[in-house]
Amino acid sequence: MSRRKRSDQLSGGHDSFLDIVANLVGILIILVVILGARSHQLAQEIEIEPPTEAELALIDREHRTALSVSRDVERLEKSISAYDGELEHRRKEREVLMQLLDVAQQQWEESLAEMDEQKQKTAALQRDREIAENELAELNAQASALEEVPESIVAVEHLPTPMAKTVFGDEVHFRLKDGLLAMVPVDALLDEIKEDFQRLASSARSGDKESSVGPIRDFVAHYSMQMSRESVARGGQIGMASRVQVAELIIEPLREPIGEPIAQALQPQSQLAYELAGRDPASTTVTVWVYPESFAQFRQVKEYLYRMGFATAGRPLPHGHPIAGSPSGSRSQSQ
Repeated sequence: MSRRKRSDQLSGGHDSFLDIVANLVGILIILVVILGARSHQLAQEIEIEPPTEAELALIDREHRTALSVSRDVERLEKSISAYDGELEHRRKEREVLMQLLDVAQQQWEESLAEMDEQKQKTAALQRDREIAENELAELNAQASALEEVPESIVAVEHLPTPMAKTVFGDEVHFRLKDGLLAMVPVDALLDEIKEDFQRLASSARSGDKESSVGPIRDFVAHYSMQMSRESVARGGQIGMASRVQVAELIIEPLREPIGEPIAQALQPQSQLAYELAGRDPASTTVTVWVYPESFAQFRQVKEYLYRMGFATAGRPLPHGHPIAGSPSGSRSQSQ
């Protein structure tokens, strides 16, 4: 009995719940229908206002502007494309022109080199021509001057040629080079060498020694000497003695050039006149060491000394050789 009641109660509660749900669904359906009808009514009530003429004109103008801008953009794109093509064409033309310019520049440089060489040859020929013309003009002037000079008899001065003799008396040395006459202090340098001998002989051992003396009057002497120990007999006794002799002697100036020009050397106040003053011409010989380029000036010196009564000895020297002497050398031959 109680079990049936409990079953009836559960069945009654379930039905009530279904009723509530059905009521809620019905209410929702009614609300949806009401909202749909209300929305349709509101949509019909809204009236769409038509645009004004000003708005239509503005829209039309904007539309035309947009079309114009679009056409301008298309035209500009076409122009840019055409310009790009033209630019590429010009670039290729520029490359071709640059290549042609390089070739022309190379040809121009080669032409300039040929022109410079030709100009140099032309300038050299022009210089040779000017020199030849100047020489020809000078020769013509000399020929004209010779034609105007009357014929005259030229007196040739003749110096007697005495017999040569070996110099044993007082001897004065001069050097004549490049037309300059310089006094060479040979005797003074030899005196210095003798003093040097005495100093070296007391301290040096046997063998070859080299030394120099001077300067004296701007000349120096370089010499080598040979020292040896030899046995000598004195008073019946044999002893050892040192022997010293000059092996080679070279005299040269400290500087070049040195001396007086011939025109000055043959004057009364010259170095030559000073050295000969007070000397006896009969016992004094003037030795002149002369180089090949000064043979003509040596004749002038010889004439000057002849007029003064002095004997002259000439000692020729090759180019580049200094005044030199040795024990095997010869003495001067005066005339």
